[in-house]
Amino acid sequence: MWRRNSQGITENPIWKQILIFFFPILLGTFFQQLYNTVDAVVVGRFVGKEALAAVGGSTGTVTQLLIGFFTGLSAGATVVISQSFGAEKQEEVFKAVHTAMALSLTVGIFFTAAGLLFSPMALRAMATPESVMGGAVTYIRVYFAGILFPLIYNMGAGILRAVGDSRRPLYFLMVCCGANIVLDIVFVAVLKMGILGAALATLLSQAASACLTLIALVRTNQCYQLDLRSLGFTVPVLKNIVWIGLPTGLQSVMYSVSNIIIQAGVNSLGTDVIAAWTAYGKIDGLYWMILSAFGVSVTTFVGQNFGAHNYKRMRETVRACLWMSVIGTVIFSGALYAAAPVVFRIFTSDANVISVGMGILHLLAPCYITYIAIEILGGAVRGTGDAVIPMIMTCVGVCVLRVLWIVLVVPYSKNIETIALSYPITWSVTSILFIIYYRQGGWLKRRIAIAGAPPEELLKE
Repeated sequence: MWRRNSQGITENPIWKQILIFFFPILLGTFFQQLYNTVDAVVVGRFVGKEALAAVGGSTGTVTQLLIGFFTGLSAGATVVISQSFGAEKQEEVFKAVHTAMALSLTVGIFFTAAGLLFSPMALRAMATPESVMGGAVTYIRVYFAGILFPLIYNMGAGILRAVGDSRRPLYFLMVCCGANIVLDIVFVAVLKMGILGAALATLLSQAASACLTLIALVRTNQCYQLDLRSLGFTVPVLKNIVWIGLPTGLQSVMYSVSNIIIQAGVNSLGTDVIAAWTAYGKIDGLYWMILSAFGVSVTTFVGQNFGAHNYKRMRETVRACLWMSVIGTVIFSGALYAAAPVVFRIFTSDANVISVGMGILHLLAPCYITYIAIEILGGAVRGTGDAVIPMIMTCVGVCVLRVLWIVLVVPYSKNIETIALSYPITWSVTSILFIIYYRQGGWLKRRIAIAGAPPEELLKE
């Protein structure tokens, strides 16, 4: 049975449809961040600050490198599926779904092997202190043993969102988060399993979300139904997914590589600073979940409307997302700035760690607004299938400049404040690049020409 667009993405009031789609993504991202944060809170409180540094810090940076790459790669599948769904090409949707899930399995097997073999070397290369190293190796190896589960969930959730369903991924993450909280308390607080318990809790909870996602895709009667016997690669579809997703994945890798260099600098400042940076990273994630939810929304809306040749609605979607992102950023930044002392005490009672963390937060929270254009305009451009130029702009504006800052500036003022300044400086430069690229409009004309749409479609309401 074909149901073109149950969520009104290509019709109805834009702001209303964006919010209907946005809030389940936001809440889902919140629960995803929450179950990641629970590990840090539980081990920080029941094991100690060395354990807190072990489950965050370098381990979080390494895992984010690979997960971020795959999330970017899966964005290619989301764009391809959303465009085909908007154009009502049922067979293309079916092929894309099965190619995407086959890609998840293949990449998952590779990541498991690579993570188990090379992650300890990566931790040492980042100058992880010996006081943290043992726990970090334990946590990261268990995580990579089950990394296939978050890959399956992320791809499956991307498929559901591409067709306008942002609610079920939320429900699955709620189950995952609840399971992780319970298992963390049981394994760490009750059974005293320490860092190993936190890692096992994460693995089992992610397995639950992956299974629920697969069940949802298998049981649907829509064109995106997953038939496990049909799993395999359709080469032209795979090429499209990789063409769009690979630059996005590489962009995420660039972010992670620059963050690894930053983490190495943080690691040289001692355990207290590592713990404070880890706690700040969990708090900081609360903002990025808001902005990334807008980014996913704008990519999906632009993708479906591009497939339906509804270009005017695409532009209106971008404007609406920009305004909502600005408003949300101002409110959140102010609230987080004011609540910093209370928030940091959730993670640790160590006075020095709290003091360092508050300094980081007070420096960066007011600067969040400088990142908005990167997420929203970049998401809009990628929704049409244009991913290479955004990757290049991000590489130059964020990654290269960030590395230059760490190499050329930080040695002359080696403290956490100087390291943290690399973020707002590079956000601002890259946002300017995205604004110029979006405004000049050549990217949309190229994508329309590739799609073969007649010129009069540019005026379609």
